[in-house]
Amino acid sequence: MQPSFNKNKAILSLLPLLTFVALFLGSGLYLQSQGVDYAFYQLPAPVAILPAIMLAFILNKGTVNQCVETFIKGAGHNNIITMCLIYLLAGAFSAVASATGGVDAVVNAGLSLIPPSLLLPGLFLIAAVVSTAMGTSMGTIGAIGPIAYAVSIKTGIDPALMAGTIVSGAMFGDNLSIISDTTIAATRTQGCEMKDKFKENLKIAVPAAILTIALLLYLTPAPQAVETKDFDLLLVLPYAFILILAVAGMNVFVVLFSGIVFAALMGFTGSYEGASFVKDIYKGFTDMQEIFLLSMFIGGLSEFIRINGGLDFLAQKIQAITKVIAKWHRKVADQLGIAALVLTSNVCIANNTVSIIVAGPIAKKLADDGEISGKRSASLLDIFACVTQGSLPYGAQALLLGATFKISPWEVSTSSYYCFILAFTAIAVICLRRNKA
Repeated sequence: MQPSFNKNKAILSLLPLLTFVALFLGSGLYLQSQGVDYAFYQLPAPVAILPAIMLAFILNKGTVNQCVETFIKGAGHNNIITMCLIYLLAGAFSAVASATGGVDAVVNAGLSLIPPSLLLPGLFLIAAVVSTAMGTSMGTIGAIGPIAYAVSIKTGIDPALMAGTIVSGAMFGDNLSIISDTTIAATRTQGCEMKDKFKENLKIAVPAAILTIALLLYLTPAPQAVETKDFDLLLVLPYAFILILAVAGMNVFVVLFSGIVFAALMGFTGSYEGASFVKDIYKGFTDMQEIFLLSMFIGGLSEFIRINGGLDFLAQKIQAITKVIAKWHRKVADQLGIAALVLTSNVCIANNTVSIIVAGPIAKKLADDGEISGKRSASLLDIFACVTQGSLPYGAQALLLGATFKISPWEVSTSSYYCFILAFTAIAVICLRRNKA
């Protein structure tokens, strides 16, 4: 069947997106070669994409007013605006819950419950719970990393193994959390409910987590006692509160708004003050500024690609690459195509949320063509973005833990066993549950 679009026009429409990736990746590689810390995060993505947007205007060959109208149509799409508003509320909840002492309470509650013989599996679970609650792997690593390093020094556990364990737990939670920006981006681009994606994700993530825990149990050295601090159980409740509401199917805006209020009320039982509450909400908003702007810019850029046939062209190319598998099973081929798409994007961009936003529209096209449910495509997008992000030696997670543990980022990324196990588990589910996608 011949494509229903102009091939040359479709290829040209992809040039701005490739320009953005080249700028972002190129600057990161150059700065890393110069020994700059966090090299891939020195050029803000919303700035890197501006030349790409200008190029899209030029290549579109319409009037300036027509190009602006096209860009605004994409940036103002219902999914994009909804996603941005959710980002703001998720950021506010995370900031308020953290400021009240919720993160410290969760960590110390977990450490107090871990038997010394289960230290590594226990720390994996603590990182997983904190990350699921906070919705951010970086925030989790920042909170738990120094504690885990101290535990590593005291018990003699290999620092690389300990760091890999923390990355593993953090990526588990980042992948599953209903307030994670990766979840928000995946569900909005694929048009599914968060609770449905969460349940679909569990079918893949939980078996992978069980296998990881078994491996970490085997790798845990002789038992060593760990000193813990006192904690307030009330400060743990807001995280459980929003998870229960979300899984119950309540509207995400209601869930997050209720969570913000509930977290503040729990904080007011201690030393948390109303003035701090207002400031923390705004801080949560500002923490989401970069991903908020980038989502809108990517939305506008994607509209140029869509109207010129770029999405259809990419979908056909991916399907052509997977045609051998498609002869056996079309759904398996398209799901592996979605996985390869976001994995490649993340390798180039080194940011799991951005890679989902970039790959989302193409993944949606593949899912629709292959009659794959939105919850499955959203789950695969988030899973393989997290798999890649947790395995990249130049990703922010490996860089931060490498600095914290005074080891190379490569040692961190090669010890994040959960990410590798998750990838194999996901591929197994794709193949074995091929008729239930």
